[in-house]
Amino acid sequence: MFAVPLGEDGAELRPLEPWQAEEFLEHMDRGREFIGRHIGLADVVTDPASSRAYLQSYADKAAADTGRIYGIWTPEESGRGGTLVGGVLFRTMDVPHGTAEAGCWLEPSAVGRGLVTRASRVIIDWAVDERGIHRVEWLVSAANAPSIAVARRLGMTKEGVLRESYTSRGERHDMEIWSVLAPEWRRSRTERREREGT
Repeated sequence: MFAVPLGEDGAELRPLEPWQAEEFLEHMDRGREFIGRHIGLADVVTDPASSRAYLQSYADKAAADTGRIYGIWTPEESGRGGTLVGGVLFRTMDVPHGTAEAGCWLEPSAVGRGLVTRASRVIIDWAVDERGIHRVEWLVSAANAPSIAVARRLGMTKEGVLRESYTSRGERHDMEIWSVLAPEWRRSRTERREREGT
C-alpha cells in the first residue's frame, strides 16, 4: 500500500479499501454529527456492513476507473500507523470525457490544519497528470463554508448554484458548483511552487 506525505506534520494520504471498514466506521462514529451537517456519508456508513459496502463500492469504481477514495491519517504517539481523520475522493470519474467530481470530509479533530486542501491537491494532480482529466468539479452545500473555502484555495471558479437540489436529513439545500480546468490547474500549481520555492 502506498502513502503520500501531506507535509511536515506527518499526515499521510492513503487508499481506503474494504478491509479497513472497521477503522472507517470508528472514524465515522467520532465525527458523525459534524460530518453529517453537510454531506450524506455520515448517514450511509452506520454499521460494519454499510461501512464495508461503501468502501467496496469505491473499490468497484476504482476497478472500473470511475471513482476513487482516499483516507487522511495523522500520526499517533504510539506510531502504529496513525489515526484516520478524514478523506478525499473522486465521487465520479468519466475518463473518456475528461471530467471528475472531487469531494472531502473531516472529523472535528482535524479541522483547520489544511489537510483537505493538501490531500485534494494530490488527487487533482494525479487526475490531471496521469488520467488526463480536463475538468474537476466540486459540488458543495451553499451552507458549507469550510468546503467552499477549500474550493477557493484550490483555485476553483464558482459556476453557479443549483437551488434546493439536494436533500439531507429531510431538508432541501442549495448546491454550489465549483470547477477547475486542467490548464488553470497547471498554471496555478506552477505559480504556487514558484512562490513556495519548490
